[in-house]
Amino acid sequence: MKTLGKLLLVSYLLIFAVGCADNRSGYNPLADFEQLDPATIFAMPEAIPSPNYSTEQLQRGRYMVGLLGCGSCHTDGALVGNVNQSRLLAGSGTGIAYSSPFIDDFPGIVYPPNLTPDMETGLGSWTMNRLVQMIRVGTTDHSSRSLPVMPWPAFVNITEEDAFAVAAYLKSLTPVKHQVPSNVSRGQRSVAPYVHFGVYQSLPTD
Repeated sequence: MKTLGKLLLVSYLLIFAVGCADNRSGYNPLADFEQLDPATIFAMPEAIPSPNYSTEQLQRGRYMVGLLGCGSCHTDGALVGNVNQSRLLAGSGTGIAYSSPFIDDFPGIVYPPNLTPDMETGLGSWTMNRLVQMIRVGTTDHSSRSLPVMPWPAFVNITEEDAFAVAAYLKSLTPVKHQVPSNVSRGQRSVAPYVHFGVYQSLPTD
């Protein structure tokens, strides 16, 4: 979460919402929101020993995933301060809005995906090259950019060895079946909860 906070210039504003009302005159866009304290410090799961990767690589990958704060978004309940220990790194049922609640009645929302190697709901079918590419430059096999809530620009200087260690660690986790909600396009109403991150500067007064 520290990495995410630095990248997005996150303020102390963290709010939980199931939707926004219209932006009529005099309406407070935060009136329907509840302020929460996210969970940012908790242990990452152990990897399963693998003949494909060294113990040192798996230990390094676990360390890097903890250091980069991946679990703070990709663990169910962490964004709302109630970590589900059975779903560490298995995706979040709470999404993150990537447009402003002060502008959009219904912001665009991304639901952090399952990073465990479950074949149906996680990264089980991903190649190592695809994982390393996503970690380092935020692109998929089709070269589309990740949404800005994924802090890949902060990871661009990660070494090839560290990116590979992260990928090896994720591929060696115990698979957890957990399907997160679908991402929501800007202007569409979400049926699943989400949070907002952002910095909002007050206008100068006369």
